[in-house]
Amino acid sequence: MSPLRALWRLWRVLLHALRGWFIIVLRFPRWPQQRRDATVQAWSLGMLRILGIGLRVEGSPPLRGPMLLVANHLSWLDILVMHAARHCRFVSKADVKHWPLVGTLATGGGTLYIEREKRRDAMRVVHHMAESLAAGEIVAVFPEGTTGDGKKLLPFHANLIQAAISAQAPVQPVGLRFVDERTGEDAKGPLYLGDDTLVGSLWRTLAGPPFAARLRFGEPQGAAGRDRRQWAKDLHAAVDALRDATPGE
Repeated sequence: MSPLRALWRLWRVLLHALRGWFIIVLRFPRWPQQRRDATVQAWSLGMLRILGIGLRVEGSPPLRGPMLLVANHLSWLDILVMHAARHCRFVSKADVKHWPLVGTLATGGGTLYIEREKRRDAMRVVHHMAESLAAGEIVAVFPEGTTGDGKKLLPFHANLIQAAISAQAPVQPVGLRFVDERTGEDAKGPLYLGDDTLVGSLWRTLAGPPFAARLRFGEPQGAAGRDRRQWAKDLHAAVDALRDATPGE
């Protein structure tokens, strides 16, 4: 894509983000939760269209909660992609809350924040997750705790799985891939690793080769007597299989 066209698309991204900010600040306080959730999903779909990212959803996203979604983590785009498929409450690092514009959008989307460097804060977040699940909500986590390169799934942290056990809620594994539209191989543009900045990753997304997001939902599963560590291992295997599977399998 030419730099000029990428700049035009960047301008549209900023306008769409500002529109979302104003809706959250001015309208969300007066709207019921169901309308907020539907608006977040529609806004996310709109942002993907502006970014030029196709969305392919396989399997069945949950129609209603309680449900804990467990997915692999590749990019800042992951939350946008999952919101576009089905609105859910994410657990994210506390730093995001203070990012200009992005923080307001994330908070408006129902994000629960965790201070990862504080072990006790994980207990607080698990408690709030369990409350949300018990209230019939859909909550989503990235148990790897950080973004990966898509080649190998990182180990899952089991702490957050405790919320599903406490709330007696099912967990649904989700496999996510970004696929180059021309080659069908994993796309490198959306990856967000190491010293990458949000601005740099956004520019690669706008100016690089076109790609699509493929989101594959597995079958929900209950704890069936498993503790959080064993369940995390089994979910790791399920997510790994979903992200590696070819479309239609």
